[in-house]
Amino acid sequence: MRLSRSPTIQTLAVCLVVFVVQSAVRFVSPALALGLFALSPPVAGHVWTLPLSVYSHAGFAHLFSNAVALVLVGFIVERGTTTARYHAFFLTVGMAAGLVQVWVTELFSSQVPAVLGASGAILGLYGYLIASNDISEAVFGRLRLSRRAQVLIVVVFTTLVTLMTAAPGVALLAHFTGFALGLIAGRLHILRTETQATSNARMVQ
Repeated sequence: MRLSRSPTIQTLAVCLVVFVVQSAVRFVSPALALGLFALSPPVAGHVWTLPLSVYSHAGFAHLFSNAVALVLVGFIVERGTTTARYHAFFLTVGMAAGLVQVWVTELFSSQVPAVLGASGAILGLYGYLIASNDISEAVFGRLRLSRRAQVLIVVVFTTLVTLMTAAPGVALLAHFTGFALGLIAGRLHILRTETQATSNARMVQ
């Protein structure tokens, strides 16, 4: 696959373009940049920030760290899916993670920090990769755990991973949501194409 056709490279390119525009707007007006690119309540009042916030970042260090994390997992995940499914998954998980962060925080505080960044979506890719690989399939297949036990494992594992990413200013609820959705999606193999599923079934037979 050419790099230009890689959904991971495409995602990085979108993040870079958004960051350049965001930086230009921030130079003129930091408040305007925050309002245009960051997700904050009321979400219905500026719905464009829902998808845009996934590709926006607070600074170069934030963008660089997310880019490295994405490269480490993105190229692996994209080999087992289509470009359309990859982008749909990334954006959907990223938006869901941001919404949970905003809505849950809003329930307990009158001051809700604005949310932006691809961390939730990237953790979704990590969760998907962990839950969908052959080793995980073999382990869960042999254990034959109940749904309640599987949910408990997802919650505990996701909590541990979320705590590992804890730092001042980090949207932990978004991280938790993204990774949890990734684990669930991985167990369901929602990124797998029908051709791959048929091929795997033939190999098992």
